[in-house]
Amino acid sequence: MKKAPLVLCIIIFLMLSGIPARALDFGSGSYGSISDYLNSIYGPDENAGLTAFPVLNVPMGGRSEGMAGAFSAVSDDISFIEYNPAGSSMLSSTELALFHNNWIADTKVEGAVFASRFGDLGFAAAGKWLYTPFTEYNIYGDRVSKGYYSEAVAALNISYNFFSGYYFSGLSVGANIKGAFRIVPDFTDADDLGNGTGSLISGSGRSQSTAMAMADIGILTRFDLLKPYSSREKNMSAALVVRNLGPPAMDDPLPTTATVAIAYKPLRPLLISFDFSVPLNMQDISLSERPYWAAGFAASITDFLSMRMGLMGKAGSVRITVGSAVEFEKISLDVNYTLDLLTQMQPLNRVSLGVRFNLGDGGRKERAAKVDELYIAGLDAYSKGDYPAARSYWEDVLAIDPKFDPAREGVSIIAHAENVQQRINDMQTLDY
Repeated sequence: MKKAPLVLCIIIFLMLSGIPARALDFGSGSYGSISDYLNSIYGPDENAGLTAFPVLNVPMGGRSEGMAGAFSAVSDDISFIEYNPAGSSMLSSTELALFHNNWIADTKVEGAVFASRFGDLGFAAAGKWLYTPFTEYNIYGDRVSKGYYSEAVAALNISYNFFSGYYFSGLSVGANIKGAFRIVPDFTDADDLGNGTGSLISGSGRSQSTAMAMADIGILTRFDLLKPYSSREKNMSAALVVRNLGPPAMDDPLPTTATVAIAYKPLRPLLISFDFSVPLNMQDISLSERPYWAAGFAASITDFLSMRMGLMGKAGSVRITVGSAVEFEKISLDVNYTLDLLTQMQPLNRVSLGVRFNLGDGGRKERAAKVDELYIAGLDAYSKGDYPAARSYWEDVLAIDPKFDPAREGVSIIAHAENVQQRINDMQTLDY
């Protein structure tokens, strides 16, 4: 019976990943008015489409996509890999995730990510593959070329959380080192007017294929601010990220972006986040796309069900998202739908699915429970005036968690009290 949720998730994942976009066509004429309205607010971006590797801008899915990409300051699950490389050193658990995204028409994106941490050191590995069928016909209607246009990205992540402690969650600094490649099938010598012999040019696709290396750099911190509830979890976070730093790919700049972000929990089950991003054309800054923003909202409905939604305000690509996640004991299933100016209600093609596996926290939760138990026992002993026992309990706490500052403060108070008592005893001793 314990295997039932796993089997269910895998079956749903395989079913949805194999559904063609046209199978989700439900027919609606409402999209045009939504598209026109959003486009009238933000207008087109004359510098859009000048960068290489679109796969870098297409999300794999998961909770981050459900919040319209407003995730740089959240970065509390495996989705961090696409938004803030500093997130791995603050993950609560080791995670493995598989993603599938029906993007545009027959274009799909597949992804896989693994992330873990040891103490303050976090690391991850990820891969993402975008592919779309490529077919060319000659003037007689004969198919002369076929295959897949595809782009893929592989990433290695590392981050470290500096200055972490009980009162301050620390300042995490991280980086992704990424390699990307593009594969184009061979094509014919025919032009748009039908000129040419229609013969397949050997190696023509290879001439348009390329590979490139790049990096992401991120900073993340969490703290308490205007917190109306009691919890050790910090309710505010802030981030600064630069993504896709690298040289041009075949004279086309990479989609480099600088982002500043915040996230806030006004109540324990509610999360609000906001990202502000500035695209940077590293070849010619004057050709950079216009700045854009994203706002996300997430709510935990029950222990096993959460909902999220988001809005991205970007010229030429306004994005509205809704999503949900169902949590099992060690597995969670994420489903999102995205409506943007690339989407058509006929067919409904921006459905993404993610399956996350919780592989455990390395005993951190168990150690935290033991620390709490020993610390409370120390408080009890201290309240009864049994300072040696209180000191012993708190020293045991520090042996398990050297960063548990309340225990360190308790030992310091006892040491100070003992010093004062010794001084009093010395003053009362007669010198014969």
